[in-house]
Amino acid sequence: MALAVVVSHTYSVTDGRVEQEPWFQTTGFTLGEHAVNGFFAISGFLVTMSFLRRGWRDYLVARLLRIAPGLIAATLVVALVLGVAMTTLDWRAYLADPRLWRFIWSTLTSFKSAAALPGVFGSNPFQFPMGTVWTLKYETLCYLGVLVAGLAGLLLRPRLALAAVMALVLAVVAREALAPHGAKSVETALRLPLIFAAGGLIYLYREKVPLSLPLLAVALVLLVPLSFTPLYKAALYLVTAWGVLVLSLAPSLTGRLAEPTADLSYGVYLYGWPIQQALHALMPAMPATALLVPSLLLSLVVAGLSWFLVEKPALGLKRRLLGAR
Repeated sequence: MALAVVVSHTYSVTDGRVEQEPWFQTTGFTLGEHAVNGFFAISGFLVTMSFLRRGWRDYLVARLLRIAPGLIAATLVVALVLGVAMTTLDWRAYLADPRLWRFIWSTLTSFKSAAALPGVFGSNPFQFPMGTVWTLKYETLCYLGVLVAGLAGLLLRPRLALAAVMALVLAVVAREALAPHGAKSVETALRLPLIFAAGGLIYLYREKVPLSLPLLAVALVLLVPLSFTPLYKAALYLVTAWGVLVLSLAPSLTGRLAEPTADLSYGVYLYGWPIQQALHALMPAMPATALLVPSLLLSLVVAGLSWFLVEKPALGLKRRLLGAR
């Protein structure tokens, strides 16, 4: 799914328009947005499982070690390595510019995607070099939601979790009925928590939720007539959450897949955008289709370095921090 985000962003990086990105015209969302939705569904399922199986201490440490080290490393690499290489300023002036340090601070403390670096990507349609980190704000809030719900015992009462998901569904439907062209930020603030919560709910009802590819095909077909109603987006979010987990967990599919030796998804997600921005800045005449292959290859290489040098060692600290369990 992280690679799908890179594919999607190849179009907006080159001309600043999302309208030409894959799937936008047919579904109302870009391929990248669908991929992020999938991330949140899987995350909701897995972190709910993590809390219930391991407890709150393990949960907190695991979430912190999964998010923070990779983000810190990526922010510093982009700001202090890529930024120095790409800035139009003298490197001394660049390092002395307060905007550089504000960029690092705002990215790490508030997941600000729209922060720019001095003299970097000034001719690109988008000037900001860390364009994907905004979703980490919602991811972190969802993690906190699971923590609060778990400590309150709500995760042991699936019906209450179901009620919470239905409340979010009603909020999405109400927005579409009353203000369908309202602020994108409101849509996002409802969409991502709903999909995350739906993923968690599927874990709670895992013994009852069918993992059926034929049923998924039927659900996708049924979305078509709903696309003209206020029910469409809520239905799309729920089908997305369930569908991604069907594709991830269905025995007919998972039995054929080998366990990956490295998890490159987070690294691809973090580094894909700055790599694409740099390639476009260096070769502004290159169309999106030509930019795609080098973007994917470089993103995978850098993500591999991130995994083996930063993320995997950081995850190994969990046993030391918590003790052998």
